[in-house]
Amino acid sequence: MPKPYPREFREDVVRVVRNREPGVTIEQVASDFGVHPMTLQKWLRAADVEASTKPDLSSGAAAELRELKRQNRLLEQENEVLRRAAAYLSQANLPKRLYPFVRELAAPDARIRVAVACRVLKLHRQHYYAWLAQSVTDAELDEAYLANALFEAHREDPEFGYRLLHDEITATGYTVSERTVWKICSDNEWWCVFGTKHRPRKARPAAPAHEDLVRREFTATKPNQLWLSDISEHPAGEGKVYLCAVKDTWSNRVVGYSIADRMTSQLALDALESAAARRDRHVAGCTPHSDRGGQFRSKKLQQALWRHHMRGSMGQVGSAGDNAAMESFFSLLQRNVLDRRRWATREELRIAIVTWIERTYHRRRRQTRLGRLTPTEYETIMSHTASQAA
Repeated sequence: MPKPYPREFREDVVRVVRNREPGVTIEQVASDFGVHPMTLQKWLRAADVEASTKPDLSSGAAAELRELKRQNRLLEQENEVLRRAAAYLSQANLPKRLYPFVRELAAPDARIRVAVACRVLKLHRQHYYAWLAQSVTDAELDEAYLANALFEAHREDPEFGYRLLHDEITATGYTVSERTVWKICSDNEWWCVFGTKHRPRKARPAAPAHEDLVRREFTATKPNQLWLSDISEHPAGEGKVYLCAVKDTWSNRVVGYSIADRMTSQLALDALESAAARRDRHVAGCTPHSDRGGQFRSKKLQQALWRHHMRGSMGQVGSAGDNAAMESFFSLLQRNVLDRRRWATREELRIAIVTWIERTYHRRRRQTRLGRLTPTEYETIMSHTASQAA
C-alpha cells in the first residue's frame, strides 16, 4: 500500500495550482508533480474547507458527519434485515434456511451488505461463502437421488412399506440403512396404502397442576376439610372397569364415587359432583387431593372446584406416598372383592364394588383410627356430639 503524500507537499501543490498562469490546467500541474488529477482535486477541496473559502465544515466536523452517515446506513440495513427476517421466520410450514435468505438479502437491488446480514443473523461469513461456493452439498445431492429412487419404487408399488422399499432400492445398488429410508418416507408421507397415515395428534393443553397442600398429612379435624381421590382399574370378562372414589379423611368414609368402562375426565367429575351432593353442597373451603393425572387436571374438573369454592391439591409425579391413604383403600378393595373370584361381566363387578363400599366398608368394617367404629357410626356420633355442644 503506497504511503500518503506529506502534508507539506500537498500544500505546495495546492499553492502551485492556485497561482498557476492562465491557460495551465490542473491536469498539467498534476502531471508535473506526478499526482493523479482526481487526487489533486481532493486536495483542493480539502484546502478550501480548511480555509473556509466555501460554506462547509471543518475537517473534524466533516469526518464526524461522514461517520454518522455511515452508521445511519448500517442501522437502516440492520433494520431492513430484522424486518425481513421476522417476516420470513414467521411463515409456517416452510423450512427455515438462513443461507439462501442471506443470499436474497445481499442481492444487488437489495443494497444490503453480506457482513451486515450475517452479523444481524449471527452467522459466520466464512461459512456463508463456503455454502455459496457449493450451495448443494454432496450429502444433500445423494439424498435427493435416493428420495427420487424411493419415489419411483413407491409409485410402482404403493402397497410397499418402507422395509420393502428399502429392499427394492438396495437391489438396484444403493447402500442405505432402513432408518434413512424410513426418515425420507416419513418426511414425504410416502405411506403404504394399507397402513394408517401418521398424523401428529393436536392435544389440547391441560390445566396447570395444583401445589401439594397436604404434604402426606392425611388428617382432618372436621368433615369436608380434606378429601382424597384417585382412580383404579379392575378387570372383568367383558373388559376393564374404572372406579374413581372420593374419601373424607375425617371419617374415612367414601363420600362419592363413579364407575365407568372408560377412564375419562368425566369419571373424575362425576365422582366429585357425587361427593358434593352427598355432603349437601356444604363443601366450601374443602381441599380435594389427588395425583397429577389428566383426569384431575381437566378444565371441567377445575371449573367444578371453582364453582364449589374448593382448593385443589396434587401430589408429585411418580410418588405413590403422596396419596398413600387412598392407595390403602384401593388395596382393601383389591383383596376383599377383586381377588376373591373372576368377574364375567362389567355389571356384575360394578354391583360387587358398590355393595362392598356401602355395606361392608361403611357399616361393618371397624377401624382402629376411629376408635373401633365404622365410618357411618363415627360420623353419627361425632355429628351428634357437635350439635349438642353447639
